[in-house]
Amino acid sequence: MFVIEGKKEIGLARDAGYALDTLFFCEAIIPATEADRYTQPQTLLIPVSEEVFEKIAVRESTGGLVAIARQKPHSLGGLHLRARPLLLIVEAVEKPGNLGAILRTADAAGVDAVIICDPQTDFYNPNVVRSSVGCVFTKQIAAATSEETIAWLRKNNIAIYCTYLQASRPYHEVDFTLPSAIVMGTEATGLSDVWIDNSNANIIIPMQGKIDSMNVSTAAAVVVFEATRQRGFVF
Repeated sequence: MFVIEGKKEIGLARDAGYALDTLFFCEAIIPATEADRYTQPQTLLIPVSEEVFEKIAVRESTGGLVAIARQKPHSLGGLHLRARPLLLIVEAVEKPGNLGAILRTADAAGVDAVIICDPQTDFYNPNVVRSSVGCVFTKQIAAATSEETIAWLRKNNIAIYCTYLQASRPYHEVDFTLPSAIVMGTEATGLSDVWIDNSNANIIIPMQGKIDSMNVSTAAAVVVFEATRQRGFVF
C-alpha cells in the first residue's frame, strides 16, 4: 500500500488502473459529491476535519484529497512494447526527486517504459509521486537487476546506448529510430562496467563549460528528446 496526495495524481492513478482502497477528503476544501468522483466501487470514502487533514497530508496543495492505494507488480515480463520501442533505463537512482523528474520526462517524450535497475529508492515514495506530477502512474515501469535487463534487451533485439563520460560518440550521431534503450547512471559513479561492456554504443553529451556532467534527469531529457526528434515526434 502507498499514499497518493492531490486530485491530479489520484485521478492519474485511478485512470491507470491502480486500486484505491481508501480516500480521505476534507469537507472544508472539497464537497463529498466531488470527492466521490475519484472513488472506485471498492473505495472507502472517509470525511475528515481540517485539523485531521492537516495531520495526514504532507503537501499543502492537495485539493483536499489523500488516497491509500495498492501497488502494482513491476516485472520486465509485464511490459508491453511497440514495434520500435524507445526505453529509458536508469541504474541505481537514489534521489526520489531525480526519479520523479525522469518519469515526468518519460511521459512528455512518450517513451514505452522506464526500467530502474538495482533501484535505491521506492517508486511510490511521496517525493517521487510529487516530483513526477503523477507521471509515475502514466508510464510503464519495471525493476530488475542490470544483468536481467541486459539479457531481456538482447532477447527483444533492442539496442543499448549508454551515456558515458569517456565515450567518443556524441549522442546526436546515434540512430535512435531503431528499437533503442537509453541508459543513464548516477551522477556520482556513472554506469557500472556491465553496462559499458554490453553497450552497442557509448554516447556523450558534449559539454562546453567547466563541468563534465549534468543532473541525471536533465541529461535524460536531452538524450530522450533527441531520440523523439529523430522519430519525428511520432512512434
